[in-house]
Amino acid sequence: MRTSFINTLSELAETNDNIVLLTADLGYKLFDEYRQRYPNNFINIGVAEQNMIGVASGLALEGKIVYCYSMVPFLTFRALEQIRVDLCYQNLGVTLVGVGGGLTYGLEGMTHHALEDLAIMRALPNMTVVAPGDPIECNAITKISTKQKGPLYIRLGGNNDPVVHNKPIDFQIGKGIVIEQGRGPCIIATGSMLLIAKQVTEYLRESDIPSTLVSMPTLKPFDEELIDWCSERCKYLITIEEHSEIGGLGSATTETLFRIGWKGRFLKIALPDQFCKVVGNTDYLRKRNGLSSEIAFDKILQLMK
Repeated sequence: MRTSFINTLSELAETNDNIVLLTADLGYKLFDEYRQRYPNNFINIGVAEQNMIGVASGLALEGKIVYCYSMVPFLTFRALEQIRVDLCYQNLGVTLVGVGGGLTYGLEGMTHHALEDLAIMRALPNMTVVAPGDPIECNAITKISTKQKGPLYIRLGGNNDPVVHNKPIDFQIGKGIVIEQGRGPCIIATGSMLLIAKQVTEYLRESDIPSTLVSMPTLKPFDEELIDWCSERCKYLITIEEHSEIGGLGSATTETLFRIGWKGRFLKIALPDQFCKVVGNTDYLRKRNGLSSEIAFDKILQLMK
């Protein structure tokens, strides 16, 4: 999705001189073409994420459309005070682009894992939070982001992510996307787990259990209307996310279900409330933490029993 983001941003920068991309010493090969085409619209701040947010704030106050790019833990955790005070308090139109969401950088250990960022960003006033599920959604949110009035956080996973959507989508901030409809359980996914959720629906279909699949790329503002629609159609609701079980998609969904008084059965598939002390590639760590499609499928069957 990183490639989808920078390709789309480069296209937008052709006709908009106000777009400025800041990076905290990352993305050299990724940004080579952008830097060559728009040398006056690219700044490498260096390993100084807090300073990057301050610079972005000043540029935004001067009318620039600013993007800050870095790894999720360094962008959202290290610079949290600056994001809260400089961006959110002043409600500035700066887009934070965090790469490596969840366990993407599993081989680098817990310092590079991003398991709590959605909860933190959701809690900040004025912050909009989006986690696109595939390159199609990433392309759409990048285009919309140029018109964003307040701070926006875009959480990306790795690169070369497969396309999940097989037809054009109507992407809107604050709205989910119904990909499949069935009379069985409703599976709601965000970010990199959209592919896993898609695989689970295929397993269910093979078991003669047609399910509903919903992509929920926006975590804030949250599409409560769509959750209400799902709860009226389905007896079982399942959320899947590569994030802590606290404060992410599952929490936002249960808050909505509680408000509407839903009486069905709910399952939250997420990362446990603990640090991942094991080192390994992304697929290995996902499976070890219960986020593989096979494990999710078994959990849903148990729920339905």
